[in-house]
Amino acid sequence: MKDDNAGSEEKPLSFFQMVGSVLASFFGVQSKKNKERDFKRGKASQFIAVGILMTAVWYGAIYFLVNVVLAK
Repeated sequence: MKDDNAGSEEKPLSFFQMVGSVLASFFGVQSKKNKERDFKRGKASQFIAVGILMTAVWYGAIYFLVNVVLAK
């Protein structure tokens, strides 16, 4: 019998799966299942790039909101 999960373990993570994992790491929560998936199928360089991008977006949003509030 063929295991349905065997093929999914070989595929690299999608962009949205990486974003979800990085968001979970921002809050310090991650399921054991997703952590194991990330270590098996993910690449550190991709997680670092997504993490830097999301951090820049976060700080940009905070900067924008502070400027909007202070302008009033």
